Amino acid sequence: MKFFIDTANLVDIKKAYKIGVLSGVTTNPSLVAKEGVKFEDRVEEILKEVPEVESVSAEVTPDALTAEEMIAQANELIKINNGDKNITIKLPMTLEGLEACRYLTKKGVKTNVTLIFTVNQALLAARAGATYVSPFLGRLDDISEDGVLLVAKIAELFRIHNMSAQIIAASVRHPDHVTRVAMAGAHIATVPFAVIEQLAKHPLTEQGMDKFAADWKKAVR
Repeated sequence: MKFFIDTANLVDIKKAYKIGVLSGVTTNPSLVAKEGVKFEDRVEEILKEVPEVESVSAEVTPDALTAEEMIAQANELIKINNGDKNITIKLPMTLEGLEACRYLTKKGVKTNVTLIFTVNQALLAARAGATYVSPFLGRLDDISEDGVLLVAKIAELFRIHNMSAQIIAASVRHPDHVTRVAMAGAHIATVPFAVIEQLAKHPLTEQGMDKFAADWKKAVR
């Protein structure tokens, strides 16, 4: 399973990229709004900072309601950084979003259909040609539904029907989510940098390092 980082914060993106685990970046208008920068400018900055990742998402804005409006925005986003092939257009899971997905896919543009909460939505997105489908775990957990089970069902469906769309487990809240979606068959987990930090830590690792350091001071050199 690959890791994408879910943020528009350049500092966190640089840190994740530096440690060598990053395969992509997901953003959305809400994340960019937190940074107080123009959306297109931040997407361009991200593309320049992580040139070797497979995908940097750029989401159409919520006021783009029709397929035509989404496609028009996508065409402008694609121009960022001279048409960088790593850019992925993120689209909402609506009938209009699916129409835009099909159009962009036929043009060779990578797409990510987001805000997926059912197997049927994932199936529709995959059939519309989405490169990625993004089921949201945490938000389902918030209403007492099993987000990881949804990922497992989508993974099984895609396996049975040999679908090429990749599953991005989104709205990941903690390390156990990461473990469970990896075992459930997600191709990608998109996580905040805080979760990446948590994944790397264990108290026994820290205790072991402290013991090694103490013993090393005693060693004859």
